[in-house]
Amino acid sequence: MAFPPLAAAAEVASGVAAEHGGAPHLDGSSMGLIWVLPFAGILLSIALFPLLAPNLWHHHFGKISAFWALAFLVPFALIHGFDLALYEMLHTALLEYIPFIVLLLALFTVAGGVRVTGSLTGTPMVNTGLLFLGTMIASWMGTTGAAMLLIRPLLKANDGRRHKMHVVVFFIFLVANIGGSLTPLGDPPLFLGFLKGVDFFWTTKHMLLPMAMASAILLAVFFALDSYLYAKEPPAPVVHKGGEKLGIEGGINILLLGGVIAAVLLSGVWKPGIGFDVYHVHVEIQNIVRDLLLLGVVALSLKLTTKENRHLNAFSWFPILEVAKLFAAIFLTIIPAIAILRAGTDGALGGVVSAVTTPDGQPINYMYFWATGLLSSFLDNAPTYLVFFNTAGGDPLHLMHDVPNTLLAISAGAVFMGANTYIGNAPNFMVKSIAEERGVNMPSFFGYMIWSGLILIPLFVLTTVVFFL
Repeated sequence: MAFPPLAAAAEVASGVAAEHGGAPHLDGSSMGLIWVLPFAGILLSIALFPLLAPNLWHHHFGKISAFWALAFLVPFALIHGFDLALYEMLHTALLEYIPFIVLLLALFTVAGGVRVTGSLTGTPMVNTGLLFLGTMIASWMGTTGAAMLLIRPLLKANDGRRHKMHVVVFFIFLVANIGGSLTPLGDPPLFLGFLKGVDFFWTTKHMLLPMAMASAILLAVFFALDSYLYAKEPPAPVVHKGGEKLGIEGGINILLLGGVIAAVLLSGVWKPGIGFDVYHVHVEIQNIVRDLLLLGVVALSLKLTTKENRHLNAFSWFPILEVAKLFAAIFLTIIPAIAILRAGTDGALGGVVSAVTTPDGQPINYMYFWATGLLSSFLDNAPTYLVFFNTAGGDPLHLMHDVPNTLLAISAGAVFMGANTYIGNAPNFMVKSIAEERGVNMPSFFGYMIWSGLILIPLFVLTTVVFFL
């Protein structure tokens, strides 16, 4: 779901247990699925309120999100105790939510300062080219970074078109998800695998063919669909604004984007072993340094980019505020679901975990692909990846060399199927929010799932047949 809760990922990967320092411990095996209801509630609110009560949702989505967060926290504190509730809330806030929002804020601010000038117009060839470019760079600057960098130029190029919703939908499929398949920089599950010991370029070598096949098919389908819809556009020519030459303004932000990537990498490879505890939650110094560096990048971007440039780029703070409020509730209400998953076969979802292995202990690769993928469509894909990584043995050398197709299935499922829903990966919702702010009539939560069901699910079935049977 989210671009990395990197601190939490690093904590898990380095073997720091949830009980660090004698902390209260949440036993997922003792929790029933009723605890997942608040999480289902926030998802249904995101899906239904914009359709049934759009004005109410637009003005009060923060309050609705807070309601569902409290619907989990209050009963949880009453039943499991205030100490455990406080610990889980601080653990989620300090190690997952705050790093998540700081990273998104940095990428959103920096990418929002890059403005493509000139008369780039949204023809099928131009649109396909932009999607291809985004897909290629997403593995090296992250799906969130690539999506935030290119969504505004893509929307600007299609300003004069009547049919453009599909352009954004395919952008989410490709740039915000599948494009991040080739390196640990691309998507948080792969970064977590890197921290666990998977070689940096193992992902590049093994994910290349599945990613290339999926991307080629999606680009071909997009070009055909966009060509058909482009032919139905009214004949009036696109009006070019001001005769600007094609170019880039705010180019300093591209350098700052490199600073964001460097800060993320720093927190993954620099391990000074220094940290402090906040009510048993161990906060490591490299993650504090990363977040401070990212906030510094935000400040530099705001100082070095003119207000006029951001205004011409149709930049506003609403998308990041919307994501911050909604994902605060999502990160809290998802706590029981992740705990149940981590309980493995002893948890309420034990049937899902046990379904990926034959009775004699052999991995069922296609089940690993679908189980990891479908759960990653709604839950945080980093811990979901970790659950099935550990279910497959948890030894990176064994997984890379003895059962590489199992590791491939886990990796592809976590990355590819983040495209199935708006909450499957953080940039999905950001892209939706930015597009809607620019006047694109995006599909609803379930409407988007119809798109993904009709286009992506058959593609993933083909991927299963080609690579995992």
